[in-house]
Amino acid sequence: MAHRREVSRIEGFSDAVFAFAVTLLVVSLEVPHTFNELWAAMRQFFAFAICFALLFQVWWRHYNFFRRYGLEDAPTIVLTGILLFVVLFYVYPLKFVFTLVVNQILGNAHDDHGSPVILDSQAPRLMQIYSSGVVAVFGVFALMYANALKQRERLELNARQQLEARFSIIDNAGIALIGVASILVATFGGAFAAATIAGPLYFLIGPFKWWLARYSAKASSRLEAASTADTSPA
Repeated sequence: MAHRREVSRIEGFSDAVFAFAVTLLVVSLEVPHTFNELWAAMRQFFAFAICFALLFQVWWRHYNFFRRYGLEDAPTIVLTGILLFVVLFYVYPLKFVFTLVVNQILGNAHDDHGSPVILDSQAPRLMQIYSSGVVAVFGVFALMYANALKQRERLELNARQQLEARFSIIDNAGIALIGVASILVATFGGAFAAATIAGPLYFLIGPFKWWLARYSAKASSRLEAASTADTSPA
């Protein structure tokens, strides 16, 4: 159940920041003057699409949180400020990572001068930077939901809504922990592990989300059964 429908100032400001972050992802604000310039811009399409999808996911999570709870207390405002700061700060690292990944898939891992875009020795630091952003973003979301759950009486959350909040905490905290694992691999595993393990670790998000969906469905069914038993006549 949504507790408020009007858009607050913090939501409006957040939307503006997300829009600006998407603008920073654009290859160039200048219209290409030659076909070669156009082709160079088009080669960035897939990296832009991935980054846009990731930013949209973050925005969607933030939107759903405010639609559910509509909180404007100090912890929510502070955590939102941290989230927006991280989003803006990590736009360029995000763009760099996925441009690098797409270019490597397409067989182009060198810049215009023929030099490697990244050295093997720099891979651990790159994954540390990227994964730190993941931990920060999803850690903030976990704390936001924990704060909402803490205020369940003031928000008049029923049992199902409290269960949803708990699973939202687990969802975001789980992704943050995968980010922590990636940092540990990149830090202690060396350049090879950073290049071959730290990144693919994020594929664990799929199985984790699948397990969480099944567990959430079972918990919801148990809650529904208990509620039905409580309301049935003696």
